[in-house]
Amino acid sequence: MYEIVTPRPAATLILVRDGQAGLEVLLGEKTSKVNFAAGAFVFPGGALDSTDLGANFVLSGTLTDDGANQILGVYDGALSYWIAAIRECFEEVGILFAKPADSLLFAQDEFVAFRSQKRDDLMRDEIAFQEIVKEGNLVLEADQLHYFSRWITHAGSPRRYDTRFFIAQMPHDQVAQHDGGELVDHCWLTPSEALVLSGEGRLNLMFPTQKTLEKLQEFSSVDDALNYARSARPIVPMDPRLTIGADGKKLLLPGDYAYAEAGKLDPEQRGTVSREIKPGVAVQLDKRVIRLTAPNPSVMTGPGTNTYILGDEFNGFLVVDPGPESQEHIDLIRKVTSDEVKWILCTHTHVDHSPGARLLSLYTGARVLGRISDYLERQDQTFSPHEQPTDGEAINFGDVSIDVIHTPGHASNHLCFLFTEARMLFTGDHIMQGSTVVINPPDGDMSDYFSSLNKLYDYQFDWIAPGHGFLMDNPHEAIDRLLVHRRKREGRVINALSVLGEGTIDNLTISVYDDVPPALHPLAKRSLLAHLIKLQQERKARQDGDLWINCP
Repeated sequence: MYEIVTPRPAATLILVRDGQAGLEVLLGEKTSKVNFAAGAFVFPGGALDSTDLGANFVLSGTLTDDGANQILGVYDGALSYWIAAIRECFEEVGILFAKPADSLLFAQDEFVAFRSQKRDDLMRDEIAFQEIVKEGNLVLEADQLHYFSRWITHAGSPRRYDTRFFIAQMPHDQVAQHDGGELVDHCWLTPSEALVLSGEGRLNLMFPTQKTLEKLQEFSSVDDALNYARSARPIVPMDPRLTIGADGKKLLLPGDYAYAEAGKLDPEQRGTVSREIKPGVAVQLDKRVIRLTAPNPSVMTGPGTNTYILGDEFNGFLVVDPGPESQEHIDLIRKVTSDEVKWILCTHTHVDHSPGARLLSLYTGARVLGRISDYLERQDQTFSPHEQPTDGEAINFGDVSIDVIHTPGHASNHLCFLFTEARMLFTGDHIMQGSTVVINPPDGDMSDYFSSLNKLYDYQFDWIAPGHGFLMDNPHEAIDRLLVHRRKREGRVINALSVLGEGTIDNLTISVYDDVPPALHPLAKRSLLAHLIKLQQERKARQDGDLWINCP
């Protein structure tokens, strides 16, 4: 068994200043002699030391043990990260966030000389940082450091760190000096300059450094950056995961499409999971769940329609959404299952999900289950199920048990299937990855869609297996995001009606979907109509011919 290294706690300090071209950041060049990040340009920082304890130092300002713990989301010991960041910054670039407890102790020039001499002593291991602070009767200015981000080295790395990144303004009365040992050079650059040099191969940046610089590009000044860091916002740990693709190995971050799947399928992080969905490639998602993607990529279907194969060769296979009537795809399903398909489930009857059922059933004799749509226009006209499952029904397919959940909204006959053994919900087009579900009246109904999303809160599962895209984790958070997105869009509809008083679908689309490329407006119009019908049902809008009118 491959052993995953436990990350060491570490702290990093992003030093920033205002320059002529905007915000500048200090980067130090690591010596080629170190074992970690050799030759890379980094922010000052390193692992926590056993002496980096709040009890060993006096801190200025209002930052307390409890306050630090709350900021970092830990039970105890958070102050050690602030202290380590200050210590490492002093060791590596000579910048000290500290001041005399008694202003009469040092004149300014004496304090400058004290810092310089004691740093020399520290580099020669003649004194510890704790002793320097005590000897100078200094208080650490921890309140000048603001929590910015958290990065965890990916699980497959032989050296791992769980690093808290802080940001602080460069003190006006100090000058950076690299230590000549761990750092062999340093420079001040704007984030954009650093990224350009990295792209040209002239500046070696570690992945977290590059991503941090990309974030810092958003800020035009030190005040902008510090205000962002001070804002009360949840900080998601950046725990990169290694994946493979056509252009080689690459790290992914939370929010990248294949991120959750890479964590589930490659927990040891050897970089074996593809970040690309390829039609015709069988992917083992769970002990008894395989995904095959049909060769029908498009704007509407993303990388293609996912077919899921449940079960095993001993008990027979259940196929969820056999996809379009593609001989190539059906032949591959048959090959993977050795023609032992006994049941076929269809989430709904749009032409990219269910037409393959007729062909697959013809070859294998499998029974087809799914619901007939209330509206047959734009539906699979070949769909003829042996059974129509009902909402809440628990069906046993051999030793595979499936809970049926009727989820109208995208389509009146839409079903989701919960495979409890794998704690996996097959959502068809009810929840998709990377695109907004189109609600197309009359078969699509926005009120039903809201209700169907809320309905899923009643079920317990860990994974969403969408009809298009990769596995998705934190399912209830995903549902939250969808509901928030839809409510925001509905708010824009209400606001447009309020401002305009009335408008046609064409006029309202321009206002409500001004953040959507015009090429997608024909699809947006269908979802806008669904929103308007919902508002009409709630008596917040009414229709008069081609006009939709606000009802205050």
